[in-house]
Amino acid sequence: MVLLLLVDLDPDLAALGPLGGFFALRTTGAPTEAPPPLPTLAQVYENYGNHENHHNHGNHGNKAAVEYAYSMAFRIEKVAHALHAPELRIAASIAQQGLAARLWSVALGCAALYDRVPDLDPGLLHWDPDAGAPDDLWLSAVRPLPADSETLADVVLHGHLRPLTETLHARHRVARGLLWGNAASALAGTARQLETWARAHGRSDAGARARRITAEVLAHPLLAGTGTLTGTAFRRRSCCLYYRVPGGGLCGDCCFPRPPRSSPHATSG
Repeated sequence: MVLLLLVDLDPDLAALGPLGGFFALRTTGAPTEAPPPLPTLAQVYENYGNHENHHNHGNHGNKAAVEYAYSMAFRIEKVAHALHAPELRIAASIAQQGLAARLWSVALGCAALYDRVPDLDPGLLHWDPDAGAPDDLWLSAVRPLPADSETLADVVLHGHLRPLTETLHARHRVARGLLWGNAASALAGTARQLETWARAHGRSDAGARARRITAEVLAHPLLAGTGTLTGTAFRRRSCCLYYRVPGGGLCGDCCFPRPPRSSPHATSG
């Protein structure tokens, strides 16, 4: 198979395509020329943490009206509108978990298939807040890094999820423990998908790399204590709040055996 010959990142990260939409990453095109120019995640994290949200709550479809400073607010409101979430903090949790899943998928997928990781510096990664799921991302330069757990933690946890966690905690009262639980759950879910793909395609090497790196990253201080990993199964110690969405239920790795009864202002983390 061609994939067996891959030893370094190719400019298109073509090996990720067969894994599905959460793994594939655009590396071509001109996101800065889109109407309006799409922000980098560095701009999103910085501006959402520093500015009040003046976005028009009723304008869910007009991407041209969304400024860099309010693109994360726009995304959270879009998720809330789609899910009929009773609180923005629920949508903030779901939006954060979706972005975490995309970042882990690209990083861990490349680590498993290429034995390299692309530099996902927030300043290189453009993001469309008005896209559907999974989050639509463009990487403006493919710069290979070592495929070890320390690099993955630096690229995803410190580069993206730490600033996003602090901002969502401050802006939407989402518990830090809940958000780190989302991050761990997204990582474990990515590893399970990679394991399934690797088994089906005779890539035991890729599956083994994904399992090893996942276990090591889950032991990182930011994720340690978020749940228990048994083989490829993960049981988290927090809840993402999806059960509070109309028609929602519990995720497969939820800490709750059944949806809890809670007051409208109860939190879980």
